[in-house]
Amino acid sequence: MAKKDEHKKSKVKKINNKVYEKELLKLQTELVKLQEWVKRDGLKIVVVFEGRDAAGKGGVIKRMTQHLSPRICRVAALPSPTERQKTQWYFQRYVPHLPAAGEIVLFDRSWYNRAGVERVMGFCTDDEYREFLRSCPEFERMLVRSGIILIKYWFSVSDEEQDKRFHSRLVEPLKRWKLSPMDLQSRSRWAEYSKAKDEMFAHTDIKQAPWYVVNSDIKKHARLNCISHFLDLIPYEDVTPEKIKLPKLEDAIGYVRPPMSDQTFVPEIYPE
Repeated sequence: MAKKDEHKKSKVKKINNKVYEKELLKLQTELVKLQEWVKRDGLKIVVVFEGRDAAGKGGVIKRMTQHLSPRICRVAALPSPTERQKTQWYFQRYVPHLPAAGEIVLFDRSWYNRAGVERVMGFCTDDEYREFLRSCPEFERMLVRSGIILIKYWFSVSDEEQDKRFHSRLVEPLKRWKLSPMDLQSRSRWAEYSKAKDEMFAHTDIKQAPWYVVNSDIKKHARLNCISHFLDLIPYEDVTPEKIKLPKLEDAIGYVRPPMSDQTFVPEIYPE
């Protein structure tokens, strides 16, 4: 019994904050190098982030994009479909967000909504659901054949940890917006979501675009592990531009700055 408890305790040991910040900075520096490689070689990368509510997807995306150019790496977080979009081919509204050469697109939720929330909450018919399971693998194979590097992450969080995060959203003003009525319903349908996820994996965990599961009970571990794995999947070289020497400012001959009183300035209330 003692050994079991000791093993359990070792599993939840968290990384030291200083070590975490140091490792995160290293990985973010590598992401900048990868960005330059993607731009130079015209790569097209799609990363799909899926998982339960409060599983930590947004935190990983935030750290990945923190130091990258929004012109190269952008996030696609689509709202609920409009009435018109509901009549389109299911994948149609996602296609315009796919990358061109030299771009990375991170999907914060994706076409897998149909296999998750739509299936569990009854937002799609049984026929629509079955058609998704048939067509999704073919859709993704088409993306890969077109030259897109498709990477799919599933963030796995325990029910105990999800419960803690939901409660923190209830009391913290800056996180309150993250808790929606849909989140509450997903909480009460834990088993149904588990069954939907298992069936989704059975049909869409394909060789050309496999699912990678991220243990996200400890957010900092999940961030480091996911970013490190992503970097390992993309062969790249350091093509960081050489250091640039800034030119001297030209003499402002003939330039007279307009009076500052002609401009409207933001009130300087800080520092007090």
